[in-house]
Amino acid sequence: MSTQDEFNSPAIESAFGSFTASTSLSLGNVARRLALSSSLPLFLLAWQLVSSLGVVNPRLFPSPVGVAKALAEEAVTGVLWSDLAMSVLRVVVGYVAGAAFGVAVGVLTARVSLAARWLVPLFQLLRPIPPIALVPVVLFWFGLSELGKFVLVAWGVFFAVWLAAHLGVSRCDPLLLRAASSMGAKGRILLSRVVLPGAMPAIVIGLRTAVGISFYTLVAAELGGTFAGVAYRVDIAHQNMQTGAMFGGLVVLGVISAAADTAFAAASRRLVFWS
Repeated sequence: MSTQDEFNSPAIESAFGSFTASTSLSLGNVARRLALSSSLPLFLLAWQLVSSLGVVNPRLFPSPVGVAKALAEEAVTGVLWSDLAMSVLRVVVGYVAGAAFGVAVGVLTARVSLAARWLVPLFQLLRPIPPIALVPVVLFWFGLSELGKFVLVAWGVFFAVWLAAHLGVSRCDPLLLRAASSMGAKGRILLSRVVLPGAMPAIVIGLRTAVGISFYTLVAAELGGTFAGVAYRVDIAHQNMQTGAMFGGLVVLGVISAAADTAFAAASRRLVFWS
């Protein structure tokens, strides 16, 4: 066989095709990563140019530099850190309470038919009510206390987690349940070893969705009446026409919400590794 025939052999052509395909995939991955890593700097650059060229009124739409200066001033005075601590505390307490209650009630309504008949219609009626609509009720019941903020955040978290837990447990593979029951698994063992692990992927989706909902509800809770918090500071900045501080508060809310979602996603991949 000649050298030209060896080069044109099917094995060589197949290997060359695989190499070309893998190279294309690698270049595609690099391009996507570059696009993702450069999107934020490009956005900030465009934002700065729009503000610097006077396309919009800087008093209404401040530049990134103005927002950074406002955040730096709040950080130096300590206002930013106290507001951030209060907002994070409200989210954590409300989220934990609402998530724990949502998982427990979701398992109950999925496993007990009597609970499902009584509670599911009620929850389906209450679930569409946005948390911001409950602000007057919470203020009337709890005043400006922190308990009202916790209750409002827990309310928003509860329904997302309850629905995910209810559907996850309801759709647990019946073959697994019958197999476990035939081997003597009952009660708590069946619930902890079969039902919950099978429903956990759906529950994790609800828990992650509730992370974002907790921050939406936090804004409603803090705008409804308080004396500290990131959303509260945004409202104060709006009243004083401090647009730099107002946009800075929005940036802080976005950053902590994205950080919480990223941390939850990383933790769930490790804890629910079978999903």
